[in-house]
Amino acid sequence: MSEDKIEELLEKHYWIIDILPKQVPKDSPGQYFAIEEFLIIEQLEEIKRKHINVILKLNCYMDISIDDEENPTPEQIRDIMLDRYVYIMLGDAMILSEADDTHMTVFNPNEELLDLIRTVSSAEGLFVWEGDGR
Repeated sequence: MSEDKIEELLEKHYWIIDILPKQVPKDSPGQYFAIEEFLIIEQLEEIKRKHINVILKLNCYMDISIDDEENPTPEQIRDIMLDRYVYIMLGDAMILSEADDTHMTVFNPNEELLDLIRTVSSAEGLFVWEGDGR
């Protein structure tokens, strides 16, 4: 995948696959950052397993590409997602996964893909909500 294509997709509308049901407002009286840090320390491995499961389940329905390799093995997908940030290509859409984050970002999904992502994410106890700004 070319850098230009990735840059183009990063400018598209995006959705978030997250452990929370919606974006936390900037003026929230809660302690989002302290809780996020706690969850990263205490539960990141479990959260990343859910992220990996989402990608593996999506790969049952469609081709995915990582680093220009189409349909890498499940073990390769797991190892890459646990090791570093990765752009996962799904046709004209892309998912950004970062090894140390509690969410993934989906860029440019069509309605059919978005419905599938919602269903698969929900089965993993994750939420999908629309990003703002783009």
